[in-house]
Amino acid sequence: MANDLLKGKRGIIFGALNSQSIAWKVAQRAHEEGATFVLTNAPIAMRMGEIKNLAEETGSEIIPADATSVEDLENLVTKSMEILGGKIDFVLHSIGMSPNVRKGKHYTENDYRYYGQTMDVSAISFHKTLATLYKHDAMSEWGSVLALSYIAAQRIFPDYNDMADAKSLLESIARSFGYHYGIKNKVRVNTISQSPTVTTAGQGIKGFKEFINFSEQMSPLGNASAVACANYCLSMFSDFTKYVTMQNLFHDGGFSNTGVTQPVIEQFGDE
Repeated sequence: MANDLLKGKRGIIFGALNSQSIAWKVAQRAHEEGATFVLTNAPIAMRMGEIKNLAEETGSEIIPADATSVEDLENLVTKSMEILGGKIDFVLHSIGMSPNVRKGKHYTENDYRYYGQTMDVSAISFHKTLATLYKHDAMSEWGSVLALSYIAAQRIFPDYNDMADAKSLLESIARSFGYHYGIKNKVRVNTISQSPTVTTAGQGIKGFKEFINFSEQMSPLGNASAVACANYCLSMFSDFTKYVTMQNLFHDGGFSNTGVTQPVIEQFGDE
């Protein structure tokens, strides 16, 4: 049910690849709640994905941009303000990629060229995006910028590989830039640490299906769905969370604070 939660707000949504994407769900829900926005993704991802369908569904324009390119980001930001008719109220950074994971490299034997690409795409692009918005004074007062993270930034999940390091950097950037952007014009910067979610990116991680099942049993509320995450993002874009900034917000059904659950204990009981 729509409540016009984002009525009149303008945004930029990175990373909608297909209907499994959290960014895709955010775009659909933001549209339902009255927002207007620009969709963006890397040109190669756009060729692989179905973003044109989402643009038609939500009445949005698409601006291709490589989030690791400052030149592309400057074009994205300035064109978005032109298209939307003013400053930006919300931005979602939903980008992550690891060549080491894709190539099956073990963490102890990572290719450092790939490692640098992981950092640039998955974390440093967030800094570049924030810096571009900051430079062009593109965000409205009390605007909200979000990036999607994962608990592997704090705890070891072996097969998450160098993406864990990237998420740690992502969260640090949110804190550091959130301080400066808050002082400048009260812009909020946060990360949301989501449950493992069935997306195109997530399914590339070894043992992902098994881990989703484990997480479901370890979370008192169960795993949070992509749609639930989208709703949480919308609450963070809204005026109801104006004083939340520089936080990493766990949206994981309680997994992050659970040591063990009875169903998991019972799996290790005597036969």
